[in-house]
Amino acid sequence: MCNSLAFPSPLCFPPPSCDGSVLRATHSPLYLLVIPFTHGSVYAVYGLYGRYVYDYSTLVEALARYRVAMIGSGAWACAAVRMMAQNTLAHDPADNFTDEIKMWVYEEEYEGRKLTEVINETHENPKYFPGFDLGSNVRAVPSIDEAVADADLIVFCAPHQFMHSICKQLIGKVKPGASAISLTKGMRVRPEGPQLISQMVRRNLGIDCAVLMGANIATDIGREQLSEAVIGYDNLDSAERFKKLFERPYFRVSLLPDPVGAEMCGTLKNIVALGAGVVDGLGLGPNSKATIIRQGLVEMRAFSKALYPSVRDDTFLDCCGVGDLVATCYGGRNRLVAEAWTRAQMSGTPRTFEELEAELLRGQKLQGVLTSNEVQEILRARCWESNYPLFTTINRIINGHLPPKFVVDYVVSELMRGSQMGDGTQQN
Repeated sequence: MCNSLAFPSPLCFPPPSCDGSVLRATHSPLYLLVIPFTHGSVYAVYGLYGRYVYDYSTLVEALARYRVAMIGSGAWACAAVRMMAQNTLAHDPADNFTDEIKMWVYEEEYEGRKLTEVINETHENPKYFPGFDLGSNVRAVPSIDEAVADADLIVFCAPHQFMHSICKQLIGKVKPGASAISLTKGMRVRPEGPQLISQMVRRNLGIDCAVLMGANIATDIGREQLSEAVIGYDNLDSAERFKKLFERPYFRVSLLPDPVGAEMCGTLKNIVALGAGVVDGLGLGPNSKATIIRQGLVEMRAFSKALYPSVRDDTFLDCCGVGDLVATCYGGRNRLVAEAWTRAQMSGTPRTFEELEAELLRGQKLQGVLTSNEVQEILRARCWESNYPLFTTINRIINGHLPPKFVVDYVVSELMRGSQMGDGTQQN
C-alpha cells in the first residue's frame, strides 16, 4: 500500500491510465474518488473538496461499517463469537465490519475474579469454553445496554428461558435500523399459542430477526472441524450480511427462506435427543437409536407443520433438520444428561436432571427437559398427544410417569391409547 500518492494536477483527474469510480462516504460529506492502479492492490484517493486521503485505512474509517454485538457467553455463544471475530479482523476489501465485537456476559465470579475481567485479559472464557482463544477483538461487557449501544448487527445466543426478559430489557435500547439473528433454540409457550425466539425479538424490539441453525456442537466448531448451518431469513439483504459475518472455511453457511421451519427444527431436536440418551442409558444398540431418531424427525415435521402450515418439507432434510438432529442425538448435552439420568434410574439410585445438569454441564443449561414440557403443554391443550407418541412418551419418562424402557414402546404405550386424536397432523 502506498503511503503518499498525489496527482500531477487537481485538474488531471483521474490519470488517463486509471479507471476511477466515485464513492460517497456515509459518515462524511466528502465525495471520494477511488482509483485502483493496475499493478497490485494500490489505491490513490482524492477528496473532491480539495482534501487528500493518503492510505486505505483512512478511507475505511470514513465508510459505513457494521458494529456487532453478541448477547450471551455460553459455549455456543463463544464458539460463534470466535468465528465472527476472525471475520471482522480478516482482510476484506469492502471491510464490512468494525474489528471490535462487544459480548454481553452475565457477570459472575470465576476463581475469585469477575468473569468479564478474566475474559478480557486472557481472551478466553475459562468457565464455559475453556481452551479456546476468542480473539483479541472480543470485549466482554457486563452491561447489556452497553453491548447493544450503536450495534447494527445483534446476535442472540442465550438460553431460551431467559430470552423474554432479555428482550424486555432491551426495549428502546436498540439502534433504529439494526438487524438481529438468533442462535437460540427453544420457544415460549403462551395462552394464545407458542412464540419462537425470532418472533419474540421482532415483536419486542421492532427489528428484523433471522435465525442460524444447524449441527453446531460448540467444541467441534472451536476445534475448527467441518460444520455447517443455515440462515433462515425473511430479509435477504440482512441474511447475506450475517453470512459474511459467520462463514469460515470450516463453517459452511447456506441461506434458507424458511426461518420458522429452521427454528422449529432447532427447538424440537432437543426432545428427541433426550430419547436418544435414554436409549444409550438402557444399553441398547444403534438400531434402537436409529428408530428413535427417525420417529423423532417424523414428529418434528408433523408438529411444525401443524403449528405453521407454510413450513417447507425440505427444511427437515437440511443441516438444520436431520443434520442437527443426528449430531445432537450422538454428541449433544441433552443426550449426555439423559443417558446419565437413565443409568441412575436403572441402578436404583435415581438423580434429578437439575443435579446432573450442575455436575455435567459446568453451568450450561439443559434445554430439552424444559422444551419437552413446553411442547407437551401445547399437545395436551390441543388434544394432540396420541399424534406424537414419541414426544409424549419421552415427556412422561422424564417426569417419572413411565419407566425408561418405554422409550422403545412408544407406539403401543397403554397410556396413549386412551388419548384423543388431534387434528391437522398425521400419526406415523
